[in-house]
Amino acid sequence: MKPRALIVFSHLVGGFVPAGRLELTEAREVLASSFAYGLRYLERPGRFEIDPVSLSLANVNEVRGKTLFPAHALPQFGGVRDAAPDAWGRRVIEAQRKVPANSLSEADYLLSAGSDRVGALDVRSGLDSAPRPGAAGFHSLAYLLEAAERIELGLPLPAQLADIFGAGPSAGGARPKASLRDGANLLSIAKFPAQGDVFSVADAECFTLRLAQRCGMTVPAVQVTDLGGKRVMLIRRFDRYWTAPGAPPDAALALHETVPAADREEGRLPFVSGLTLVGCDEFASRLKGYQDLALAIRKHVHPQYIRANCEELFGRMIFNIFVSNDDDHLRNHGFIRDPRLPGWRLSPLYDVVPRPGIAQERYLHLELGQQGKLATLDNAMSAYSAFTPNRPVAIAIIRRIWAKLREWKTFFEAEGASGALIDKLAPAFRDLADICSPTLQAEIRKA
Repeated sequence: MKPRALIVFSHLVGGFVPAGRLELTEAREVLASSFAYGLRYLERPGRFEIDPVSLSLANVNEVRGKTLFPAHALPQFGGVRDAAPDAWGRRVIEAQRKVPANSLSEADYLLSAGSDRVGALDVRSGLDSAPRPGAAGFHSLAYLLEAAERIELGLPLPAQLADIFGAGPSAGGARPKASLRDGANLLSIAKFPAQGDVFSVADAECFTLRLAQRCGMTVPAVQVTDLGGKRVMLIRRFDRYWTAPGAPPDAALALHETVPAADREEGRLPFVSGLTLVGCDEFASRLKGYQDLALAIRKHVHPQYIRANCEELFGRMIFNIFVSNDDDHLRNHGFIRDPRLPGWRLSPLYDVVPRPGIAQERYLHLELGQQGKLATLDNAMSAYSAFTPNRPVAIAIIRRIWAKLREWKTFFEAEGASGALIDKLAPAFRDLADICSPTLQAEIRKA
């Protein structure tokens, strides 16, 4: 079976440059991969590794002129997999091509994702292949919504809508979405309603992310807009930033808060998922936990950020327990490479939606502690040392989050949530007594 060769490009200062040659051996799925860095790429200032686990550039001489393979005998490189379209992006590509679901090769999906894909990579068929911008203008939002509805229903796309998405976005999962640019050229993801939604997921996610920000977590700008009674959430792409041409961004700036201006140009941040940094495939990810992510942080994140990132990851785990967000799988944790360090750090938070339920015992997707996936604070605290060596620090993080979450209804009302939405979401939000033993409660409540 002959491998198919593709060229991986990296976005450095000034634009895309060839980074290396990727070969994929495929049948119905990817059987094997190999990659070789380009010799010129290894000499470029600002170069970065395509995959921090399997294609590290910590020692350039170890990879120069060599063919490399995925770590842990995986069939794919995680960093390349993260640049492929997600489940929704694949549906968009299939609708544009008018082909059945899952009928294309992984190489075809990679090539079709467009150059506005998440992170700072692009995948093309050859060295001379041109980039393919994949973001629509903000004025196209209503048309994007219409196209998304038709794709989700399995209806054919009319000619005037076939190219409205540009190419399939590659961040976020299976819900309908599209990348777009506003009038100021700021890149965002628009997340649309899905068939079967029983409440406004746009409002729920937007307000929950803002609540997480109040709890001390790093969150990109989010807002909700109304299109003919249909609610659409816009979340800023945190893998883009704006800075003076040829200059590194100011060390004091939060990159996800920089804005376009006449004297600034757009930069791109490399992105990898938690799945990639942990170094496993989708099947094995079901057996992983927050402790595995914390270990990956200690191995791969820049030393300057290890402590803060481990503590924030612990806070995100606690937040997910309180709001019953069980969609916390490894792809919904991300890492970006900050050019100022240079090195990897935890990305801003994304994809957090409360899931209402009536069961007293609830579970997250990832394991939390000694009792596996059981969503209780006692279980989380059984593994606190994976995130911080100091128990008082872990307790302080819980206390800070609980103090804000107690007021979630008041906060949602102030944000504009309807009474109906609050009633729908109420079963998702847990009281301290529901998820905590009396002994731990006393420790948390202590001033």
